[in-house]
Amino acid sequence: MNTPHSHTLAPTAWALPHTPSQPPGAAPAWLPGGHAQTIWAALCARRYVGAAPSYRRERWTTPDGDFVDVDHATHAVAEQAPLLVLFHGLEGSSRSHYAEAFADVARERGLAYAVPHFRGCSGELNLAPRAYHSGDHAEIDWMLRRLRAQFPDRPLLAVGVSLGGNALMRWAAEHGAAAGDVADAVAAVCSPIDLAAGGHAIGRGFNRQVYTRMFLRSMVPKALAKLAQHPGLFDRDKLLAARDLYAFDNVFTAPLHGFRNTEDYWRRASAKPLLPQVRVPALVLNARNDPFVPASSLPTAQDVGPCVTLWQPPQGGHVGFPASLPPWGVPGHVRAMPEAVTHWLLSQLSGASHG
Repeated sequence: MNTPHSHTLAPTAWALPHTPSQPPGAAPAWLPGGHAQTIWAALCARRYVGAAPSYRRERWTTPDGDFVDVDHATHAVAEQAPLLVLFHGLEGSSRSHYAEAFADVARERGLAYAVPHFRGCSGELNLAPRAYHSGDHAEIDWMLRRLRAQFPDRPLLAVGVSLGGNALMRWAAEHGAAAGDVADAVAAVCSPIDLAAGGHAIGRGFNRQVYTRMFLRSMVPKALAKLAQHPGLFDRDKLLAARDLYAFDNVFTAPLHGFRNTEDYWRRASAKPLLPQVRVPALVLNARNDPFVPASSLPTAQDVGPCVTLWQPPQGGHVGFPASLPPWGVPGHVRAMPEAVTHWLLSQLSGASHG
């Protein structure tokens, strides 16, 4: 499917092999279950084949006088090769396991690669009395348009992971056919596109004890630093009493970004109800054993329009998809998902081999 921005592409080093696009395969037998596949991928799995990805950082001033940092991979880029843009997840960065795995796939294919950081996620606190959130499609739009202007002669492919994927799909839905003037194809990986379902899931049981605590360990200090920047911005005692993301969003995320409360934020920011409005080639990939995203909340073919492809493999966990397959021969590596998603994105370009 071609968008209004589609490119006619000559065969190059990054061209696709003549194989169909398909979801990543099953996890190794020694990594059963969504929790194991999630935790191993984040903490133990090999992310790249050669040297660690290296980046060149660029700082952009935002329209409201704040800043964001964009990391550009420094590997060699093939002539006419597309730009692959990755939007990270909650508290992620260009050094997240999935971001480095995508960087390695981009290096192997000779693709340009950029990771724009949401505000406050690049290692330095941002300046404005705000942070980032799951429905921040206006920020996505500004970032993508700036990258499009910076790389006018390359196809632009965008992938969002978890929170970043929900925001990216919100952007694609909000802009409809006009999104094709900016991006040639988009993908969301393990995104909680029904934010209420995902928010309640991460607030229960093992998820609450492990993942929620992990997120709050970084989010609460950053929120307190934001309060020191802007005294009176929110209630400090209520923030310190927050024990789950619902309470944190109620005190911090929702009011700072124009929502009445957590319920209003989760409802208005979710991408799932808007998927029929997407008019660019879009992939939505969710493992059905993702601890953060209940399988019952995933979209069906009846919930999306003709431009949206759904991949819902039974295994993978949350941004895990560990594998032990050739050509890498590395137990539990996480290259399989970025390979599959990048292959799908490239297959949408004019002149490429479609899967």
